[in-house]
Amino acid sequence: MGALIHPASVSSRLEHASRILERHSGDLFQLAAFFGPQHGFLGQTQDNMVEWKGYEHPRLHIPVYSLYGDHREPTPEMLEGLDVLLVDLQDAGSRYYTFIWTLYLSMRACEKCGVAVVVLDRPNPLNGITTEGPMLNPNYKSFVGMHPLPVRHGRTIGELAEQFREEAFPDCELFVLSMKDWDRQMWFDQTGLRWVMPSPNMPTLETAAVYPGMCLFEGTNLSEGRGTTRPFEIFGAPFIDAENICSELNNLNLPGVFFRENYFQPTFNKFAGQLCGGAQIHVIDRKVFRSFQTGLEILRTIRRLYGDQFAWKQPPYEYEREKLPIEILLGGPVKEFFGD
Repeated sequence: MGALIHPASVSSRLEHASRILERHSGDLFQLAAFFGPQHGFLGQTQDNMVEWKGYEHPRLHIPVYSLYGDHREPTPEMLEGLDVLLVDLQDAGSRYYTFIWTLYLSMRACEKCGVAVVVLDRPNPLNGITTEGPMLNPNYKSFVGMHPLPVRHGRTIGELAEQFREEAFPDCELFVLSMKDWDRQMWFDQTGLRWVMPSPNMPTLETAAVYPGMCLFEGTNLSEGRGTTRPFEIFGAPFIDAENICSELNNLNLPGVFFRENYFQPTFNKFAGQLCGGAQIHVIDRKVFRSFQTGLEILRTIRRLYGDQFAWKQPPYEYEREKLPIEILLGGPVKEFFGD
């Protein structure tokens, strides 16, 4: 058996899946390989789009295969000798979050190689009811969107696996281990579980709540707060007047949110070491807050106020080398959202 896991693959007692599998290996199964998604098996790659290489597990002496480097899909050689691939990944509830696409590609590879897939279901941290944003245009498929989903998809990873089988991989032998006591209306902090960072720049549930809209900033020359202690909750640039932008945004009366003027110096990524003006997003009422629409309105306001300094980021981005990063994030032509 192989296992696709990451740092948030923990039990309710915070024991990591690798330890649990190690303890039971040799009874009903033989643990033969680990696989890791973006940011590494250990969650060690801090910035986005940083590849990592596989290695031998130092204690178990089995391979740890990278699915964010030379390969994003398991190769037949990686799957050779495996009967089952166990997938235990905590998703963040947004289409851009690449772990669900690592699952997607793993299901495709396992279907081809006759390897069964077992998915351990986990809560959608943003609840399983609310959806936001457009459905992905199939012409804009990428590693931040490989199958038609809205931006905030409202599905658990187990439900997504079942959808992928029904709509894309009908011959994939899939088993989903369902959750107990989860209600679709629950946010993660209502489950009684501890939040463990699924990736380095997803430190809190509050981060995940704003991510469906604020990840759009990765497609611009604005800082989305990477290189700070509040990624995606803060944004800005050296050319932005913090007081002015907050006044403009608060005057929009967007539901459930307040913009507080903020200044920061990222330690890496965009504007590293430079003083940026901008805002911190404070979600006042998450029931009515809509992150995707909020992200669009922030970008529209900044383009109106700072159009001569604002710019769309150019490719490449997440292995896409032709389409604009903002377009594969939006899942469609930028003119549909911004008029140009």
